[in-house]
Amino acid sequence: MKIDTQTYQARRKRLMASLPENSVVVIRTGELATRNNDCEYEFRPHSSFFYLTGFPEPSAYALIHGCGEMTLITLPKDPEKEQWDGFRFGMEGAIKEFGAEDAAVLDELDSVAFSALDGAVNVVYLFNDDVLREKIAGWRNAVAARVRMGASVPTNFIDLSPVVSEMRLRKDAEEIAIMEAAAQISVEAHKQAMRSVRPRMNEYQLEAEINYVFMKSGARQPAYNNIVASGSNACVLHYIKNDEVIDDGDLILIDAGAELGCYAADITRTFPANGTFSEPQAALYQVVLDAYYAGMAQLTVGTPYEACHNAAVRTLTEGLVAHGLLQGDVEFLIESKAYRDFYMHNTGHWLGLDVHDCGAYKIGGESRLLEEGMVLTIEPGLYVSADNMSVDAKWRGIGIRIEDDVQIRAAGPYVLTHGLPKEIKEIEALMAENR
Repeated sequence: MKIDTQTYQARRKRLMASLPENSVVVIRTGELATRNNDCEYEFRPHSSFFYLTGFPEPSAYALIHGCGEMTLITLPKDPEKEQWDGFRFGMEGAIKEFGAEDAAVLDELDSVAFSALDGAVNVVYLFNDDVLREKIAGWRNAVAARVRMGASVPTNFIDLSPVVSEMRLRKDAEEIAIMEAAAQISVEAHKQAMRSVRPRMNEYQLEAEINYVFMKSGARQPAYNNIVASGSNACVLHYIKNDEVIDDGDLILIDAGAELGCYAADITRTFPANGTFSEPQAALYQVVLDAYYAGMAQLTVGTPYEACHNAAVRTLTEGLVAHGLLQGDVEFLIESKAYRDFYMHNTGHWLGLDVHDCGAYKIGGESRLLEEGMVLTIEPGLYVSADNMSVDAKWRGIGIRIEDDVQIRAAGPYVLTHGLPKEIKEIEALMAENR
């Protein structure tokens, strides 16, 4: 799936319309990263660069000015290098395939940037890009050195991050279509894991089932490191070793999502290795599921973002008290954050080109209101450490999280990751299919 070139052009026009006059935007895609010795990781473009250009190659720069006109600076066509490393679009492809008004090769970057900055008042770039900051300083100094010859030096620097982050926060129809496709690939991968798991498997063998579905379905890589955590490993929030044997009676927490067209899916499901929840596992799982539904009810247009988290926390705390893992008044336990011994993360995050996507969660110190086109995760959980001696032994080592991807719509929340069982009976029925 691919976003239309005209969409990228429209984004650049909107970007420039939101900036002061006489601004020039400079952004780069990044470089190939070395894995070891002379081997490199597969390249993945910087998300904001890709959002504005759609250009997928490394070592590229974009200069955007005027009403959204773009000059792409790319690696040159080079038959010998392409023989070893693969096809390059070059200058002609930058214009023809990606809607650039002009293009140059990387060796011409300094002269092109000098011309762009000469006469500009504002230079707009990502302040957290140290490499680009140094380059811009050098270009500005070069312009300043020619003031007596009529050059005009930029006087203001503006951080691109807040502007492009707000644009990226609201997804258009093309983005939603790609994200739902990524979500549905991920749904099938999680179903495969539920059907395939057996006690005495290794966690990485189960991970292989997930990656197989991702790749055969067109998603060349996960959106983030897969978490396949059995037993007490599920209490480690970012467990990625995935190298232990799955025991009979373990719960397995899988947090895995495919990346498609640079857009991320993000799903977590928790299920029993032997196909049947034990009584303690089912009890805590139901608490998390109830929290999921309580949070989901708050994902409506005009509702504060934090309302979902607050609703989930209340339900989780009530469940912890009901089962004796916490003692005391629910209101006091929430206010004192006593629940954080068992639930220490937020109930979701923005989702898009990054799995933890950009965009402010608060405006003027207040939780921002949800709007149509926003996409976020909902992911309540409970984690009872195996070392927690304050609770009955039957609860120890149980880690549970349930996560889906949700589009905010006027008609109510739409779950992009639809079709993947969450209810206990549904999970057990799916797991029984191949047993």
